[in-house]
Amino acid sequence: MKHYPHHIDLKPASRAHGSVALPGSKSISNRMLLLAALAEGTTEIRELLASDDTHVMLMALQKLGVRWTQHGQSRDYAVTGTGGTLPVHSADLFMGNAGTAIRPLTAALAAIGGDYTVHGVARMHERPIGDLVDALNAAGARIDYTGNPGFPPLHIHRGNLHPQRMQVRGNVSSQFLTALLMAGPLMARHQPLTIEVVGELISKPYIEITLNLLSRFGIAVERDGWSSFTLAPGQTYRSPGTIHVEGDASSASYFLAAGAIAGGPVRVEGVGRGSIQGDVRFVEALQQMGAEVALGENWIEARANGPLKAIDADFNHIPDAAMTIAVAALYADGTSTLRNIASWRVKETDRLAAMAIELRKLGALVEEGADYLRVTPPIVLEPAAIDTYDDHRMAMCFSLASLDGTLRRGTTVRINDPQCVAKTFPDYFDAFARIARPA
Repeated sequence: MKHYPHHIDLKPASRAHGSVALPGSKSISNRMLLLAALAEGTTEIRELLASDDTHVMLMALQKLGVRWTQHGQSRDYAVTGTGGTLPVHSADLFMGNAGTAIRPLTAALAAIGGDYTVHGVARMHERPIGDLVDALNAAGARIDYTGNPGFPPLHIHRGNLHPQRMQVRGNVSSQFLTALLMAGPLMARHQPLTIEVVGELISKPYIEITLNLLSRFGIAVERDGWSSFTLAPGQTYRSPGTIHVEGDASSASYFLAAGAIAGGPVRVEGVGRGSIQGDVRFVEALQQMGAEVALGENWIEARANGPLKAIDADFNHIPDAAMTIAVAALYADGTSTLRNIASWRVKETDRLAAMAIELRKLGALVEEGADYLRVTPPIVLEPAAIDTYDDHRMAMCFSLASLDGTLRRGTTVRINDPQCVAKTFPDYFDAFARIARPA
């Protein structure tokens, strides 16, 4: 894993140009690992993301008795499935700050049964999990909070889960529904299971990823729009044999935005028009801002087409990639408004507050609402030391402020604690340096 100093200074760059091979998708990687572990047969996973979050999942599965091997120094793994059981019935599991690991694994452990404790870093213990625990306990699970109610750490006891109907709120995190869908076949062994969504479901494209991967592992889900999902009884996970991880569409956003801001073209490889990831729709926002975007089967390319235009849009469907738009707004011709992004507050940090603080350091006028952010760019970007709050996306998106745009020049940006990018993209700053040409 790449190791960084306490801070990195990014000098102004006059142009962004080149291509980047993307790391694997975090959302796809951790889902694939758990599904492969629960499946019958051995699954060969190609191009698994190498990051803190996938390491957390791999170590947890290993402690649960799941056998996996890495092929040399490659990003290819073989996971031996357990057929819907786990060899180890009692374990203490450290989940870091990986929401894509702790939430689906909690549901799976509750459905399988045993005696497990799950915990993470301090920030993980501030990220809500109550809606998932409530849904599981109402269906017969026995999960206790060992810290603050509604948050990890958790103690999962052997329960009695044979529900026909479950309900889960959808307005805090789509990962709660993902967790129940992934554990669904384990709970619907003898009778059908319907999972109902209470209220608005946010981040719908992430549920599409989940449903797509369930299908690849042999599970059919009947859906009624976004309001309910039904699994027929007796379905079991089956290995698809070999399966490939797409390049991460959220990580693609930084490089595509760089091309849109600073000339381009910048091409990302590993994700394209056929992607199952919702964050590929980030390109629509760039196009609204005036950038030129081209898509191939396994690549996307962006270039500038004059000054970026201010944007006013709903970003509920792509909350992670929307952070990149907030920084790109520094280069726009007016005030931009990002709406329906309340989920930012329960991510790796309170991203709404953090983005407002750091954008102001660069000279922007920022209005922070309960679920929106309004950004008015300054005439001149001011040099700034950006705090990253142990949040990988804060570090990556603020690197863009070093680029020269059509309306204003980039500035010197100090990124504090750059090591946080190890969560999803350990080599990010090396990749950024390859496409950012010095002024």
